[in-house]
Amino acid sequence: MRTPHHIATHSRSNPYEELAALDDGPLEEFLHEGTVEDDSFGSEDEEWAPPNHRRNGRRRRGRLAGLPLALKAVVGLVVVAAFLALADRWALLYAEHRAADALKDHMKLAAAPEVEIGGFPFLTQLADERLDSVRVTVPDVAAERVSLAQVTATARNVRLDADGLTSVRGADVPELDGDVLLSFADLNRELGASQVTFTGRGSDRVLARGTLPVAGHDLRLRAEAHIQRNGDRGISTEIGGMRLDIGDLATYRPGVRASEGLHLTRKSAAQLAGETRKAKALLSVPSVVRRLGVPESAVREALRSDAELAKLTGTPRFTRQAMRLNLIDLALAHPEVLERLGLDPALLDALPRLTRPVLADRLSLGFRVPSPERGELRLRDVRVEEDGIRVRLVGEGLAVGGD
Repeated sequence: MRTPHHIATHSRSNPYEELAALDDGPLEEFLHEGTVEDDSFGSEDEEWAPPNHRRNGRRRRGRLAGLPLALKAVVGLVVVAAFLALADRWALLYAEHRAADALKDHMKLAAAPEVEIGGFPFLTQLADERLDSVRVTVPDVAAERVSLAQVTATARNVRLDADGLTSVRGADVPELDGDVLLSFADLNRELGASQVTFTGRGSDRVLARGTLPVAGHDLRLRAEAHIQRNGDRGISTEIGGMRLDIGDLATYRPGVRASEGLHLTRKSAAQLAGETRKAKALLSVPSVVRRLGVPESAVREALRSDAELAKLTGTPRFTRQAMRLNLIDLALAHPEVLERLGLDPALLDALPRLTRPVLADRLSLGFRVPSPERGELRLRDVRVEEDGIRVRLVGEGLAVGGD
């Protein structure tokens, strides 16, 4: 008879027997998989060895070694050329900077000019001590009363006096070509203290328009300047058509001819017919009556009757004759008459001092380029453009720096 203890013990499985049962199961298949049957892991007799990484590296270098020799040479040349070009451009920028500083000191400029050296490569030109071209732009060059807005010149076949890039002593310029610009904007700023502006008119004329303060009055100024070359290095202006308008009352033209002086405008002369007081003031002066060419009998009737006065002064002939009167002459003998016409005595005293030379000097646009120490520098082809006066600049046999 079995006891309960024996039944419990017999019903339990033996772990060692279960382990042995796995001998023909999945573990055995896993342990033997890929040994004899799988050729991917090599044969049983082949001895295991660690992977040779150095051999693999030689294989990779071998792929690069397979590139054609010509391609390697091209790549090398491109790299070398890039470095040479970079060095050439650096040397060029350095040379342009040095040249700009040297020109600033030599020409006593307020700011360094802009220098552009042409030709490529630059280093071979430097070694040959000759530059194909050098373009120089100099802004704001003082020229007597005015400033030149810009001077631009290109020098060709420049010969250097140098020992390398850092020891350039000077340069010889066999030929130079460029232009000079005198801008209207600068003229308006420098000569515009009287609020005068300059504009071009045609190819050789400049108009001046604005106001000029005289004895506390702002007179409208009009003038015309004829631009012409003065010798090889100068520009001169012949001022003509000068006039100062005193409102709508009178116009002053400096000069001694009959058409010059101080004269009533057509509008103010025509208004005398309706301004009895002013008309009688003129007709009360015998010298004025004689210049007007009015018969004395007609004057006496006009002074007695306002209707006859209006009839006399309202004729076109009287208007023309009144406009021919030089009020400056009248002011010397009869200043009270001009006061009745509305003219300030202080203005009448100041106008005669504004002679043609005085006004011409105020509006002069002339200038001269400096004479070089060596060689020749000349001006050619003066022309008036929209932005200003432009003059061609030529030179030969010039030198910069050196002894």
